[in-house]
Amino acid sequence: MMPRIALALAAVSLALSSPAAMAQSEKSGVERLYVLNCGEGTAGDISRWTPGLNEGKTMDFVDSCYLIKHAKGWFLWDTGIADAVAAMPNGLVPADPKAVTWKRPKTLAAQLEQLGLKPDDVKAMAVSHTHPDHTGNVELFPQAMLYVQKAEYDWPGANNEPRFKPSHPVELLTGDKDVFGDGSVTILSTPGHTPGHQSLLVKLPKTGAVVLSGDAVHFKDNWDNRRVPGMNVNKDQTAASMQKIADTLGKEKGQLWINHDKAQRDSQKLAPEFYD
Repeated sequence: MMPRIALALAAVSLALSSPAAMAQSEKSGVERLYVLNCGEGTAGDISRWTPGLNEGKTMDFVDSCYLIKHAKGWFLWDTGIADAVAAMPNGLVPADPKAVTWKRPKTLAAQLEQLGLKPDDVKAMAVSHTHPDHTGNVELFPQAMLYVQKAEYDWPGANNEPRFKPSHPVELLTGDKDVFGDGSVTILSTPGHTPGHQSLLVKLPKTGAVVLSGDAVHFKDNWDNRRVPGMNVNKDQTAASMQKIADTLGKEKGQLWINHDKAQRDSQKLAPEFYD
């Protein structure tokens, strides 16, 4: 009798240690990552982002949002230019002609609907920072828990206005945050562009690790040359945050997805296609 029990236990042990079972136990909680079109525009003068270079040169920008399907629910990273801009024939024209004139070819709401989702389905969200090309649709999700660095939340807005509605549920962070507790989605504190800027590390089962830059860097040439835009609030913090991202990419053997880089975005699969 005993040998049979021993054999049965050995069989169970072998099954649990098989490559398929081990892969299942190690599987990331992230199931899919969607890249959403959250704005397209043209910068009037990119020397704002490359001090001392490119004076008077224009550049096309994009604005991406990212929707993550995790075993525990839907998580949205950044919300892009306000959906209302889609109805503006000339786009959102900035007061500063050197800045970006934004257009909204597709609304965020329509892209969610295409995936069979309603805004209420998004249970948690975070924004890289509080500039309007990243927070334009935060209040489309009034029920979603918003993760934001305390330094960003406390940073006075125009006319000292709060940066979010006081009624919006929020968790204030003072550093990195493992969103789901399984290491698959980690908010990285990367200040410099703004006082509480943050980036996002996502670990996908097949694609591997991806860091979503926010505006820690605006386009690949700036990343390659570690250039700091003139409008950033802190140059030293920006440089340190770029190094933190580089260290993370090295450790995780990851890719950097740069939010505003059009050439990179044009090479990516856009929703309803996805990365897994």
